Amino acid sequence: MGEFVVPEAGGYVPSEQDLREVEEWFARYDALSAGVDVEGMADMAVFPLNLVSDDSDGNGQAGQWSRAEFVRTMAEVMGGGGDVTFESTRTPHFLSTGIVVVFTDAVFTVDGRSQSVRYADVLVRRDGGWAFQTMIQGGWGDQLRR
Repeated sequence: MGEFVVPEAGGYVPSEQDLREVEEWFARYDALSAGVDVEGMADMAVFPLNLVSDDSDGNGQAGQWSRAEFVRTMAEVMGGGGDVTFESTRTPHFLSTGIVVVFTDAVFTVDGRSQSVRYADVLVRRDGGWAFQTMIQGGWGDQLRR
């Protein structure tokens, strides 16, 4: 699991429990990702899932994925798994008790090849737990136009 950084508050101040719950949510999601459990990852989302990205021409794109589109795309991207590790630093920005935007800086290593990425997720509280609803990351825009 990666480092978890708490920024200075500007509005809603999260409790220690808020922070712990979001950190635990990411620990579960990271474990599912490492195990290439795409269905389990999908169980942690609210669909339709919003996506914000840019395409290969550098133009901003936005779209939505159904659960089936998420599962299909993530299965393609993650392939058969292999030796996958990642280190991440996450910075949560709580907008309220039920909405948090989490910025992640990570290094993914798959079969010995490493890549640095930065992305953000919008999580919403539902029925006492967290679920991701929006993924924001560069480079996915061409896939949103399929």
